[in-house]
Amino acid sequence: MFLALFYIISLLFLFYILAKICDEYFVKSLDMISNKFKLPEDVAGATFMAIGTSAPEFFTSVIALTKVGSENIGAGTIVGSAIFNILVIVGGAAIVSTAFLSWRPVLRDMLFYSIAIVILLFTFRDGVINMAEAFSYLVAYGFYIFILVNWKNWFPEKKKFRQPEEIVKSMKEEDKYLSKNKNFFSKILLAIDELLSIFFPDLNKKPNLYWVTFIISILFIIAASYGLVEAGIGLAKILGIPEVIIALTILAGGTSVPDLISSLIVAKKGRGDMAVSNAVGSNSFDIMIGLGLPWFVFILLTGKPITVATENLTSSIILLFFTVISILFVLSVQRFKLGRKSGYFLIVLYVCYLLFAIFSAFK
Repeated sequence: MFLALFYIISLLFLFYILAKICDEYFVKSLDMISNKFKLPEDVAGATFMAIGTSAPEFFTSVIALTKVGSENIGAGTIVGSAIFNILVIVGGAAIVSTAFLSWRPVLRDMLFYSIAIVILLFTFRDGVINMAEAFSYLVAYGFYIFILVNWKNWFPEKKKFRQPEEIVKSMKEEDKYLSKNKNFFSKILLAIDELLSIFFPDLNKKPNLYWVTFIISILFIIAASYGLVEAGIGLAKILGIPEVIIALTILAGGTSVPDLISSLIVAKKGRGDMAVSNAVGSNSFDIMIGLGLPWFVFILLTGKPITVATENLTSSIILLFFTVISILFVLSVQRFKLGRKSGYFLIVLYVCYLLFAIFSAFK
């Protein structure tokens, strides 16, 4: 009982750490970087934000390959995370603020996400991943980045960019995490905030150090997410939850916390394109790089193919296609507008998926 309580407290602590870092440091540095390179919001969401917030899934996949008996946790976490990203993150962003989306970048990201799912199904068909198959993931993502880099030249769109100093000033006014309430709980959170601030440069005084803040944020996200995964596994074992449920639900949701928080923050600021592109772009990164890169390096170093268990993952991979169809259906009906009703619809679909996963595991 004490150990279970310890894991619960650890989870809550790590959730707060991830929330604070994403809101206070990561999103600010991301805004500065995207403005520095004059990236449209949807491109920034599908690249910088997707890569940064997908670090937990990538790290989980790497760790899984080094643990005997846990090789399939990485794949299960990424597949479950992909479903979480599309249904919960996009749905949550729509609930927070109605998003009016540009149809071209949305269809672009959905197309490459669908390609990633096709590659996933193709390579999982025989339960063995070889060098050529692992490399195909990297080639696909490289082509995706090439399209993103050249997209603004093919389809130019006028955007107003702000200086780093202006971004810091505007975002400083929107920080609302802690109130002036001096109760014991608030004091603990304030102490955590003060401790975290030691590791990050003050962007209000030194806005040019946004790259340092970005890198440190990713390192913290990786460390906190690793602890989150370990605590989640420990709690699940105490409660007797099957491993497949751990990977597809607890780990998937836990490692997607940075994606969720970052997307809700930018959605609240009225940037729907960025929130949706972050969710879809994160999925493409998770599948193509989160799985492809560790697999490729592992096969390159060992010379051995990787065996994957497909019996518990194939149905979830097929459901990834269903999420794409669901999003496109909602967008077509709403004429590329996502509001509260659409958001609640996607959340309900995720709850149905969880029930399906639990039922399948105990069947």
